[in-house]
Amino acid sequence: MKASTGLTGRVIFKGDSGYEAARKNWDPHTNRFPKVFVFAKCTQDVANAIRWARKHKVPIRPRSGRHALEVNLSQVDGGIVIDVSELKKIKLNKKKGTVVVGTGNNVGRIVNTLARQGYMAPFGDSPSVGIGGITLGGGIGPLQRTIGLMCDNLVGLEMVDAKGRVIRANRKRNADLLWASRGGGGGNFGIYTKYKLKAHRAPAEATVYRITWPWEQFEAVLKAWQQWAPSVNTKLGSELSIGPKKGGNVSMEGLFLGSKTETMRLLKPITSVGTPTSKIIRMLPYAEAVKFLLPPDPVLTQRYSNQFSSGYAKQPFPDKAFKSMREFLEKVEGEFAGFFFLNWGGAVSRVSPKSTAFFWRDAKFYVEWNSSWIKKSDAAANIAVVRRTRKKLQPYIVGSYINVPDQGIKHSGPVYYGSNYARLRKIKAKYDPRNVFNNPQSIPPACKAKKKPACGC
Repeated sequence: MKASTGLTGRVIFKGDSGYEAARKNWDPHTNRFPKVFVFAKCTQDVANAIRWARKHKVPIRPRSGRHALEVNLSQVDGGIVIDVSELKKIKLNKKKGTVVVGTGNNVGRIVNTLARQGYMAPFGDSPSVGIGGITLGGGIGPLQRTIGLMCDNLVGLEMVDAKGRVIRANRKRNADLLWASRGGGGGNFGIYTKYKLKAHRAPAEATVYRITWPWEQFEAVLKAWQQWAPSVNTKLGSELSIGPKKGGNVSMEGLFLGSKTETMRLLKPITSVGTPTSKIIRMLPYAEAVKFLLPPDPVLTQRYSNQFSSGYAKQPFPDKAFKSMREFLEKVEGEFAGFFFLNWGGAVSRVSPKSTAFFWRDAKFYVEWNSSWIKKSDAAANIAVVRRTRKKLQPYIVGSYINVPDQGIKHSGPVYYGSNYARLRKIKAKYDPRNVFNNPQSIPPACKAKKKPACGC
């Protein structure tokens, strides 16, 4: 602690030992130089950091998993990064079927801890993503059709507001904040320190699968997948990835909460397409199934920078969309570039768009695409090709996923939040009227009718 600053926790100023390590992110593209990092050890450290930032008039960025995919969202030049990654408590209440987790936990730590005790919670495609960001923005993944999005499983929270006050929310207390936190995105209302989530009984076993095809067969596989995946058994989650033409392939993986025999039957409409080059279908204890789907994904050794964009498809892609996909895949390079699809429906679509801040409930599937590069000189071209592709795919998609942000989207509020955006602005005005928590695509507070505050209206 540096007593003279009023900051508590583990404090690292620019120029201190450890500053460069504190600055590193999963994506090197998010390269900024904050004035100071505060690694909070408890909720009070967060409150102290917010008060200090306001006193010294520096911008604030909250951070937990270091997985922000765009610049200036979890770090900011000359500002303070309030890092909550060391708030790692996990407390399971088997009787109530809930788990309280510190916002510093990553997804892998939570789902593996629960799985060892016979419980499951939603997860995405990376174990090192912080639970805070992924939950607040929605939280999509292979279990969503069975138990809902991550935000659908959020039943309570603790947050520090712009004045450094600790606020708790659930269905009976500050229910509007809970509603907004279920899909309204991070960095908008305050800095979150705890989440209370539903914990579901896990099956003793689950079946995982991974199938690959040659790149040249991507159109045939995707055409079959987009007809099959939205209506297959809702206990089956399917992620389809298509890499670049140069060095890439087609792969589908996921899990079914049931037997291997039934999985093979359900997968047959896809496994019978083309000529798969490898096929793994394996029934495992649930804890091992989680490990299969969440292989290590270290935060600080990622070499590739990325530009992402995303959307939701309400109908299968037509041939014109496939043409735009092919053009993109022929231009981008790198093992992490390409298209990613996730099947929708089931528990996701049983929740109405207005019931939570997460609006895009009625899609057939989710789609994202990204370019990747190592040399800084390649950044502009890679960012441009992603954004051109968005324009070409715009007739076939709606919305975009806030956890896969794209700062090329102008007037992004309704794109991320649909018709829930106006309500989110009102809730923002209640909990953060001076817009202390802001970033290039954050939610501005709603303006008062008679006089205009500095909220950009």
